Amino acid sequence: MTTTQHRPEAKAAVRKPEPRPAARNRGTRLLAALFLAPTVIGVLVFTVVPIAGSVVLSFFHWDVIDSPTFAGSDNYREAFTDDTVLVSFTNTLVFMFFAVALQLLLALALALALDNRLPGWLRSTFRSAFFFPLVLSAASISVVMKYLFNQEFGVVNWLLGHVGIDPVPWLTSEDSAMAAVVLVYVWQQFGFSFLLFVGGLNNIPKEIHEAASLDGATGFRKHLAVTLPLLSPTLLVASVVGIINALQVFEQPYVLTDGGPGDSTRTVVMVIYQSAFEQLRFGEASAVGVLLFALILAVTALQFRLSRRFVHYQ
Repeated sequence: MTTTQHRPEAKAAVRKPEPRPAARNRGTRLLAALFLAPTVIGVLVFTVVPIAGSVVLSFFHWDVIDSPTFAGSDNYREAFTDDTVLVSFTNTLVFMFFAVALQLLLALALALALDNRLPGWLRSTFRSAFFFPLVLSAASISVVMKYLFNQEFGVVNWLLGHVGIDPVPWLTSEDSAMAAVVLVYVWQQFGFSFLLFVGGLNNIPKEIHEAASLDGATGFRKHLAVTLPLLSPTLLVASVVGIINALQVFEQPYVLTDGGPGDSTRTVVMVIYQSAFEQLRFGEASAVGVLLFALILAVTALQFRLSRRFVHYQ
């Protein structure tokens, strides 16, 4: 006697149909869109819209009180002929060069010094100590450093006096003010590059170093011929991030020297801030901001262009 439960067609009739590939793809895309939505909305609201607004505002005169008036390219012409703006761009480029170079050299030297030469717990302690200044407020650090670099009662000059060096006017002389700002900035920022280099060194296979040692490479020669080429992608990331941050420096020179003495430490972001919020010239400030944005894009594009020749991927 034959029943329906033994018939293949009956089993097929009660089996649930599998979802179609197109339906699965739509569900996956919808789920991905839901997860990405907060980030995309945040980027649009807090990045894309302000940038677009600054570009539009750069063609207007606006003091917040009265209605904006169209200015055409006047704001850009004024920026290119204003001595303060031109000096601020020069100062920012000089600051960027020395700050980023010193930051990368210090971070790389410390990362190489701590690489596999200390116990694990001690390496972790140093990593945390070097990174700690980065999580602090730049303004609060600058306030403390302003007292440390004070010519009359600062700790730095007190220590220099013990080795026979006369007090240095760190923050009141055009010859040393920029150096003090660079030192404070590097002290706070090099921890990020340091961690990048530590991670990059850990990703280099030990077999490569062992093979280089068998070939006779030791010490500085091994680092120059083996470590640096393999670390070049990390160097690229660290330099790109470092240059972008350095071109936007504000807190350190603003708190330490207020752009002085004279205009020797006045940076582009300081000019933008003072034009917008002290002089209520938002159109002129937006024009300078657009020029700074274009400079950052140009420098970053140049770095990636040069990276094709100098960056080596495993």
